[in-house]
Amino acid sequence: MEKRIEKYVRMFGRTLQKSGYPDAYRKESDYRKRLEDMYASEAFRQHNVYPTMNVVHVYAVIGMCLELKDDGLPENEIITLVNEVFRTRRKAYAALIRCIDLYPGSWKIARKWNINDHEKRVRDGSITYDSFEVSEEKIAYKISRCMYVNIFEYYGIRSLCRIFCMTDETAYKNLSKHVEFIRHSDLSLGDSCHDEVMRKRKTG
Repeated sequence: MEKRIEKYVRMFGRTLQKSGYPDAYRKESDYRKRLEDMYASEAFRQHNVYPTMNVVHVYAVIGMCLELKDDGLPENEIITLVNEVFRTRRKAYAALIRCIDLYPGSWKIARKWNINDHEKRVRDGSITYDSFEVSEEKIAYKISRCMYVNIFEYYGIRSLCRIFCMTDETAYKNLSKHVEFIRHSDLSLGDSCHDEVMRKRKTG
């Protein structure tokens, strides 16, 4: 765990320094102490029970959010800065998705990914689906409970779970040749997550 803490502290501190954040070294030290305490907590042991979730990573992000929130940053700036911490990782993921997007069978890949993810999430209880509808051309689902949101809510920053909710939006933005994604609502800001993933047909 110490190596993981060191990795996140280094990433957070480097981003703060690059952005010219006031007293970045102190903030980096404060984050290290917070993260050590969070990982040692009973809450972490209770939350870290879902095989489909990287709760170590979720806690690292929450710790960053809490540090920035303590300094009075507005939510949009917190989200921007935390996303910048993981910019390299996000760029690599986006590049992978764009490669998949070049493949004519990318809709089948997206469809299978959603079906498999649904099965795993239901099995470990990390997400509660009110509905999950599958056809050859479309997948639609509604979610009323998500442990990502619940963990953020436990720490009093539910709306900042938007950082994780945005992952799907970013992925499908880079998978646009054969797949259309519509997010009607998400749990970080409302009562349910309602998404539609559809096969995009060529017109003309």
